[in-house]
Amino acid sequence: MKIIGHRGAKGLAPENTLASFKKALEHHVDEVELDVQITADGQVVVIHNLELIDASGNQLKIAGSTLAELRAHKPDLPLLEEAIELINRKVPLIVEVKPGVPVKPVVKVIKSFLKKGWTNSDFCLASRDQPILLELHRELPDISTMVIDFWSGVRAVRHAKQVGTKRIGMLEYWIWPGFVHAMRRGGYELLIAPPGTPQKERLFSCFGRAGYANQPARARRWERHGLAGVITDYPDRFESKKS
Repeated sequence: MKIIGHRGAKGLAPENTLASFKKALEHHVDEVELDVQITADGQVVVIHNLELIDASGNQLKIAGSTLAELRAHKPDLPLLEEAIELINRKVPLIVEVKPGVPVKPVVKVIKSFLKKGWTNSDFCLASRDQPILLELHRELPDISTMVIDFWSGVRAVRHAKQVGTKRIGMLEYWIWPGFVHAMRRGGYELLIAPPGTPQKERLFSCFGRAGYANQPARARRWERHGLAGVITDYPDRFESKKS
Protein backbone atom coordinates (compact mmCIF):
# COMPACT_ATOMS: atom_id res chain seq x y z
CA MET A 1 0.00 0.00 0.00
CA LYS A 2 1.38 3.39 -1.00
CA ILE A 3 1.69 6.14 1.59
CA ILE A 4 1.18 9.58 0.05
CA GLY A 5 1.66 12.81 1.96
CA HIS A 6 -1.52 14.92 1.89
CA ARG A 7 -0.59 18.53 1.10
CA GLY A 8 2.85 17.47 2.26
CA ALA A 9 2.31 16.26 5.81
CA LYS A 10 -0.74 18.32 6.73
CA GLY A 11 -0.98 17.00 10.26
CA LEU A 12 2.66 17.71 11.10
CA ALA A 13 3.29 21.15 9.57
CA PRO A 14 1.27 23.90 7.87
CA GLU A 15 -0.27 22.36 4.76
CA ASN A 16 1.11 23.03 1.28
CA THR A 17 4.32 24.63 2.58
CA LEU A 18 7.95 23.72 2.08
CA ALA A 19 8.06 22.76 5.77
CA SER A 20 5.19 20.34 5.18
CA PHE A 21 6.91 18.76 2.17
CA LYS A 22 10.11 18.33 4.17
CA LYS A 23 8.16 16.55 6.90
CA ALA A 24 6.61 14.20 4.36
CA LEU A 25 10.04 13.30 2.98
CA GLU A 26 11.45 12.83 6.48
CA HIS A 27 8.83 10.15 7.06
CA HIS A 28 9.61 8.33 3.82
CA VAL A 29 6.38 8.76 1.89
CA ASP A 30 6.03 7.08 -1.48
CA GLU A 31 4.64 10.24 -3.08
CA VAL A 32 3.72 13.82 -2.15
CA GLU A 33 0.43 15.52 -3.07
CA LEU A 34 -0.12 19.27 -3.32
CA ASP A 35 -2.68 21.76 -4.69
CA VAL A 36 -2.11 24.68 -7.05
CA GLN A 37 -3.83 27.96 -7.86
CA ILE A 38 -2.81 30.83 -10.18
CA THR A 39 -2.20 34.39 -8.95
CA ALA A 40 -3.20 37.60 -10.73
CA ASP A 41 0.35 37.91 -12.09
CA GLY A 42 0.37 34.38 -13.46
CA GLN A 43 2.40 32.66 -10.74
CA VAL A 44 1.60 29.03 -9.86
CA VAL A 45 1.29 28.93 -6.08
CA VAL A 46 0.77 25.94 -3.82
CA ILE A 47 -2.44 26.46 -1.88
CA HIS A 48 -5.72 24.60 -1.54
CA ASN A 49 -8.38 27.29 -1.18
CA LEU A 50 -9.50 30.00 -3.56
CA GLU A 51 -8.80 32.54 -0.85
CA LEU A 52 -5.93 33.12 1.53
CA ILE A 53 -6.95 33.94 5.10
CA ASP A 54 -4.12 35.30 7.21
CA ALA A 55 -3.66 35.19 10.98
CA SER A 56 -5.64 38.43 11.38
CA GLY A 57 -8.59 37.12 9.38
CA ASN A 58 -7.85 39.15 6.24
CA GLN A 59 -9.06 37.43 3.07
CA LEU A 60 -7.39 37.70 -0.32
CA LYS A 61 -8.60 35.96 -3.45
CA ILE A 62 -5.69 34.06 -5.01
CA ALA A 63 -6.75 34.84 -8.57
CA GLY A 64 -7.18 38.52 -7.73
CA SER A 65 -3.89 39.06 -5.91
CA THR A 66 -0.25 39.15 -6.95
CA LEU A 67 2.36 36.85 -5.47
CA ALA A 68 3.87 39.77 -3.55
CA GLU A 69 0.50 40.73 -2.08
CA LEU A 70 -0.18 37.16 -0.99
CA ARG A 71 3.25 36.69 0.53
CA ALA A 72 2.85 39.89 2.50
CA HIS A 73 0.12 38.01 4.38
CA LYS A 74 1.59 34.50 4.13
CA PRO A 75 5.39 34.56 3.77
CA ASP A 76 5.65 30.76 3.54
CA LEU A 77 3.38 30.53 0.47
CA PRO A 78 5.46 28.50 -2.01
CA LEU A 79 5.59 28.50 -5.76
CA LEU A 80 5.10 25.18 -7.52
CA GLU A 81 8.66 25.39 -8.85
CA GLU A 82 9.99 25.78 -5.30
CA ALA A 83 8.13 22.66 -4.21
CA ILE A 84 9.45 20.70 -7.19
CA GLU A 85 13.00 21.81 -6.46
CA LEU A 86 12.71 20.85 -2.79
CA ILE A 87 11.29 17.39 -3.52
CA ASN A 88 13.93 17.07 -6.26
CA ARG A 89 12.81 13.72 -7.70
CA LYS A 90 13.08 11.90 -4.37
CA VAL A 91 9.49 10.76 -4.83
CA PRO A 92 6.81 11.43 -7.48
CA LEU A 93 4.77 14.59 -7.02
CA ILE A 94 0.99 14.62 -7.45
CA VAL A 95 -0.02 18.07 -8.68
CA GLU A 96 -3.73 18.67 -8.12
CA VAL A 97 -5.09 21.48 -10.25
CA LYS A 98 -8.14 22.97 -8.60
CA PRO A 99 -11.41 23.68 -10.46
CA GLY A 100 -11.36 26.92 -12.41
CA VAL A 101 -7.56 27.15 -12.48
CA PRO A 102 -5.95 27.94 -15.86
CA VAL A 103 -3.91 24.97 -17.04
CA LYS A 104 -1.25 26.60 -19.21
CA PRO A 105 0.82 28.19 -16.38
CA VAL A 106 0.97 24.80 -14.64
CA VAL A 107 2.00 23.06 -17.84
CA LYS A 108 4.67 25.70 -18.46
CA VAL A 109 6.26 25.07 -15.05
CA ILE A 110 6.28 21.30 -15.47
CA LYS A 111 7.69 21.49 -19.01
CA SER A 112 10.49 23.71 -17.71
CA PHE A 113 11.52 20.98 -15.28
CA LEU A 114 11.30 18.28 -17.94
CA LYS A 115 13.83 20.32 -19.91
CA LYS A 116 16.09 20.41 -16.83
CA GLY A 117 16.23 16.64 -16.50
CA TRP A 118 13.11 15.74 -14.55
CA THR A 119 11.20 12.84 -16.14
CA ASN A 120 7.52 12.15 -16.79
CA SER A 121 7.51 9.62 -13.94
CA ASP A 122 8.43 12.39 -11.47
CA PHE A 123 4.91 13.81 -11.79
CA CYS A 124 1.27 12.82 -11.66
CA LEU A 125 -1.43 15.30 -12.72
CA ALA A 126 -4.73 15.27 -10.86
CA SER A 127 -8.01 17.15 -10.81
CA ARG A 128 -11.64 16.64 -9.88
CA ASP A 129 -12.55 18.95 -12.79
CA GLN A 130 -12.66 16.65 -15.80
CA PRO A 131 -12.21 19.35 -18.50
CA ILE A 132 -9.05 20.46 -16.67
CA LEU A 133 -7.76 16.88 -16.46
CA LEU A 134 -8.46 16.37 -20.17
CA GLU A 135 -6.55 19.54 -21.02
CA LEU A 136 -3.63 18.51 -18.82
CA HIS A 137 -3.57 15.13 -20.56
CA ARG A 138 -3.57 16.76 -24.00
CA GLU A 139 -0.74 19.10 -23.05
CA LEU A 140 1.35 16.49 -21.22
CA PRO A 141 0.20 13.12 -22.60
CA ASP A 142 3.19 11.15 -21.27
CA ILE A 143 2.63 12.13 -17.63
CA SER A 144 0.29 9.92 -15.63
CA THR A 145 -3.03 11.32 -14.47
CA MET A 146 -5.32 10.72 -11.52
CA VAL A 147 -9.06 11.23 -11.50
CA ILE A 148 -10.41 12.73 -8.28
CA ASP A 149 -14.04 12.11 -7.44
CA PHE A 150 -15.57 12.69 -4.04
CA TRP A 151 -18.13 9.89 -4.10
CA SER A 152 -19.12 8.38 -7.47
CA GLY A 153 -17.16 5.32 -8.55
CA VAL A 154 -19.16 5.05 -11.78
CA ARG A 155 -18.30 8.60 -12.79
CA ALA A 156 -14.68 8.18 -11.70
CA VAL A 157 -14.23 5.11 -13.90
CA ARG A 158 -15.82 6.89 -16.87
CA HIS A 159 -13.49 9.85 -16.42
CA ALA A 160 -10.48 7.57 -15.97
CA LYS A 161 -11.17 5.89 -19.30
CA GLN A 162 -11.29 9.30 -21.01
CA VAL A 163 -7.70 10.07 -19.97
CA GLY A 164 -6.41 6.51 -20.11
CA THR A 165 -5.59 6.16 -16.43
CA LYS A 166 -6.16 3.48 -13.82
CA ARG A 167 -5.53 5.79 -10.87
CA ILE A 168 -8.52 7.14 -8.93
CA GLY A 169 -8.61 9.18 -5.73
CA MET A 170 -11.73 9.34 -3.56
CA LEU A 171 -12.69 10.62 -0.14
CA GLU A 172 -12.41 7.92 2.50
CA TYR A 173 -15.95 8.11 3.87
CA TRP A 174 -17.57 6.79 0.68
CA ILE A 175 -15.67 3.50 0.39
CA TRP A 176 -16.94 0.08 1.40
CA PRO A 177 -15.51 -3.48 0.95
CA GLY A 178 -17.50 -4.45 -2.12
CA PHE A 179 -16.54 -1.23 -3.88
CA VAL A 180 -12.85 -1.62 -3.07
CA HIS A 181 -12.93 -5.22 -4.34
CA ALA A 182 -14.68 -4.12 -7.53
CA MET A 183 -12.12 -1.41 -8.21
CA ARG A 184 -9.27 -3.84 -7.74
CA ARG A 185 -10.89 -6.43 -10.01
CA GLY A 186 -11.25 -3.73 -12.65
CA GLY A 187 -7.52 -3.04 -12.46
CA TYR A 188 -7.90 0.38 -10.84
CA GLU A 189 -5.46 1.86 -8.34
CA LEU A 190 -7.77 3.25 -5.68
CA LEU A 191 -6.38 5.87 -3.30
CA ILE A 192 -8.34 7.39 -0.44
CA ALA A 193 -7.94 10.81 1.17
CA PRO A 194 -9.19 12.21 4.50
CA PRO A 195 -11.74 15.03 4.84
CA GLY A 196 -10.22 18.34 3.82
CA THR A 197 -11.47 20.33 6.81
CA PRO A 198 -11.85 19.72 10.57
CA GLN A 199 -15.58 20.36 10.26
CA LYS A 200 -16.02 17.53 7.75
CA GLU A 201 -13.80 15.24 9.80
CA ARG A 202 -15.94 15.77 12.91
CA LEU A 203 -19.15 15.29 10.95
CA PHE A 204 -18.19 12.00 9.35
CA SER A 205 -16.45 10.71 12.49
CA CYS A 206 -19.86 10.81 14.16
CA PHE A 207 -21.00 8.16 11.68
CA GLY A 208 -17.80 6.14 11.88
CA ARG A 209 -16.96 7.03 8.29
CA ALA A 210 -13.65 8.86 8.74
CA GLY A 211 -10.15 8.02 9.89
CA TYR A 212 -9.09 5.37 7.37
CA ALA A 213 -6.41 7.51 5.72
CA ASN A 214 -4.96 8.69 9.03
CA GLN A 215 -5.15 5.49 11.08
CA PRO A 216 -2.83 2.67 9.96
CA ALA A 217 -4.79 -0.16 11.56
CA ARG A 218 -7.99 0.84 9.78
CA ALA A 219 -6.18 1.49 6.50
CA ARG A 220 -4.61 -1.98 6.59
CA ARG A 221 -8.04 -3.56 6.81
CA TRP A 222 -8.98 -1.79 3.59
CA GLU A 223 -5.66 -2.85 2.06
CA ARG A 224 -6.75 -6.47 2.44
CA HIS A 225 -9.78 -5.61 0.33
CA GLY A 226 -7.54 -4.18 -2.40
CA LEU A 227 -6.90 -0.56 -1.42
CA ALA A 228 -3.83 0.68 -3.29
CA GLY A 229 -2.86 3.61 -1.08
CA VAL A 230 -3.73 6.36 1.37
CA ILE A 231 -3.25 10.10 1.00
CA THR A 232 -2.59 10.83 4.66
CA ASP A 233 -2.15 13.86 6.89
CA TYR A 234 0.12 11.82 9.19
CA PRO A 235 2.74 9.85 7.25
CA ASP A 236 4.70 9.36 10.49
CA ARG A 237 2.01 6.97 11.74
CA PHE A 238 2.57 4.68 8.75
CA GLU A 239 6.35 4.86 8.61
CA SER A 240 7.11 1.68 10.57
CA LYS A 241 4.20 -0.21 9.06
CA LYS A 242 4.81 0.23 5.33
CA SER A 243 4.43 -2.92 3.28
